[in-house]
Amino acid sequence: MCELLGMNCNVPTDINFSFAGFRQRGGRTGPHRDGWGIAFYEGRGARLFHDVMPSVASEIARFVEQYPIKSMNVIAHIRRRTRSRVCVENTHPFQRELWGRTWVFAHNGYVSGIKRKPLRFYAPIGTTDSEHAFCYILDAVRRRFHEPPSPAKLHRLIESLAGEIAAYGRFNFLMCDARHLYAYSTNKLCWLQRRAPFARAALVDADLEVDFSRHTTPGDKVVVVATRPLTNNEAWHPCRPGELCVFGNGKPIRIGSSDV
Repeated sequence: MCELLGMNCNVPTDINFSFAGFRQRGGRTGPHRDGWGIAFYEGRGARLFHDVMPSVASEIARFVEQYPIKSMNVIAHIRRRTRSRVCVENTHPFQRELWGRTWVFAHNGYVSGIKRKPLRFYAPIGTTDSEHAFCYILDAVRRRFHEPPSPAKLHRLIESLAGEIAAYGRFNFLMCDARHLYAYSTNKLCWLQRRAPFARAALVDADLEVDFSRHTTPGDKVVVVATRPLTNNEAWHPCRPGELCVFGNGKPIRIGSSDV
């Protein structure tokens, strides 16, 4: 299975600390050696990096870990392939345009049979079930809404589509529309929020600890989402199966069917 990492903030923030632990799961503390990718949002666009090398051995991953790219929304993925071959076009995250915004998507799990779902507006570039599922979601959203609807209407539709696709297997995913970070869990996903008063955090997968009080301001808010907790001294909240969590400006704005 693959691993997911996401971040949503109220101010541009770097993901260096979380990514330093996350990339170790791509070949050192985890078996996910079949490529990795990461997307950093800048306004409505996104800067993407992909590599077919294991993230623990990737020079691009080493660059990303050391270079403080600041963003309000980030999605990262490390891959352990099931059927589709290892190549750039099969490496998450995937991106498409809708309503003049860049949408980014990454998936952990399997959705066997999803390719029987017809597509109209979007077509996969690679051969993964994951990319087909992403295209199916955006197809359905575009058919239903020709222009951006209210957030509540959009969230309800995405949750319904996620539940429909989850019937094909395991569908843990992260998705972003340049405004909100969406997290849907079938069996493995958790999140935490960092806000004042900030404290120290220690990684599970690397010998690294940071005191966030020295690198933040009192108004900063950061949400981190991961397949499994990245730190061993913070309060991670497991996502319930079938639950869509939506984050904006560094805080949860919808958990399941309830607005926060």
